[in-house]
Amino acid sequence: MPSPDYVLALREKIGHDPLWLPGVCGVVFDDAGRVLLGQRSDNGRWALITGILEPGEQPAPGLVREIMEETGVLAVVEHLVGVDTVGPIIFPNGDACEFLNVVFRCRYISGKARVNDDESLAVGWFAVADLPDIPAGHLANIQRARAMTEAAHFEQ
Repeated sequence: MPSPDYVLALREKIGHDPLWLPGVCGVVFDDAGRVLLGQRSDNGRWALITGILEPGEQPAPGLVREIMEETGVLAVVEHLVGVDTVGPIIFPNGDACEFLNVVFRCRYISGKARVNDDESLAVGWFAVADLPDIPAGHLANIQRARAMTEAAHFEQ
């Protein structure tokens, strides 16, 4: 999967050693209550749309950028769902990462969901009752986003 230039520069220095990175994740709902998922090109699994923030990038605009880049969908961030850690993850190329993950509930604005870059094999809208096999943490984030209250989720 493509990595930001600053991550590539770090990898030249440290190889596959673990990195702590800022990540974002979007639970994007359309007007019918379906959720936007992408089938990842690195492992073939269906998942929520995620990404790595660029240096100095704010999480909400960074997520909107990632959603557009990966799916062609314009979304607006509505609520903070939660903040958690994800990982450690070992990618197929051997890179190790752990992410501080900021999860937002988003609303579809426009665009046709499609594979818009090389990070996905497929992109689509799914009814919550008919989701493909997705990571447990992503399912939990969908459930939290659907039952959104004013309080965001975080471990204590």
